[in-house]
Amino acid sequence: MKKTAIIGISVIAIAIAVIICTYTDSSTYGSFAEAKSSQTELHVVGKLNKERVMVYDPRKDANYFSFYMTDNKGLACKVIFNGAKPQDFERSEQIVLTGKMIDDEFHASKILMKCPSKYTKDQVEITGNNPSTKS
Repeated sequence: MKKTAIIGISVIAIAIAVIICTYTDSSTYGSFAEAKSSQTELHVVGKLNKERVMVYDPRKDANYFSFYMTDNKGLACKVIFNGAKPQDFERSEQIVLTGKMIDDEFHASKILMKCPSKYTKDQVEITGNNPSTKS
């Protein structure tokens, strides 16, 4: 075989390996019910259940935070996160968790929050060149 053919086959094999690795590492969105039946990491979107207790005591264990979240399909589940509680967590409008279900608890490896805007429509003031205010 020619050197160019061997190099070409090698490049194609490496490209296929990269695509396969990228595909297997990517996780998908689902619900707590789907996470229960899946062994892979999943993204679960939902809202904080403020009626249930949150556990975070940095003096006791700064890397343990647990709370209850209700996913977009209405199923509530206990979530355990091995890390510090995110700032303004209680104010979040929506939470995206990355992790997997172990027994009946969702073990999150990442937490992303959508926090409410600090601006509301009636508080926004528009400034600029308004011809009616010139004298």
